[in-house]
Amino acid sequence: MSQPVIWREARREDVPAIVAMLSDDMLGKSRESSDMSRYLTAFDAMRAEGSNTIIVGDDAGLVMACYQLTFITGLSLTAARRALMEGVRVAASHRGQGIGEAMMHDAEDRARAAGCSLIQFTTNKARTDAHRFYDRMGFTPSHIGYKKSL
Repeated sequence: MSQPVIWREARREDVPAIVAMLSDDMLGKSRESSDMSRYLTAFDAMRAEGSNTIIVGDDAGLVMACYQLTFITGLSLTAARRALMEGVRVAASHRGQGIGEAMMHDAEDRARAAGCSLIQFTTNKARTDAHRFYDRMGFTPSHIGYKKSL
């Protein structure tokens, strides 16, 4: 890393780099596609939603980290506003350099600025290395997540 990572909202031209990071792990390699049209359509829809965005880590023009952040207003927890994180990735070439920690701090700062009192995410049970990282970052595995394909 030649200079500090810049955390910024993703642009449409960043989508291939984001998909490459989503594909470059034990789970993503079997569930992601090389057809960018679906990803670009989804990116455009996310931009239109307003409270749903992808943030990228930019290292001198190279997109090397990403996460999706969605803000949700609800009634539970005394009408708490919360931030939901998805698709948290750091490119293999940039792991072990503190970028994941910087990314989580960026997400927390954005969540606080949006009036959130809670940040949450789900993580696949098989991602044991990620679990250790999230524990170190102060997250608590307080709930059981369920999913159902439709």
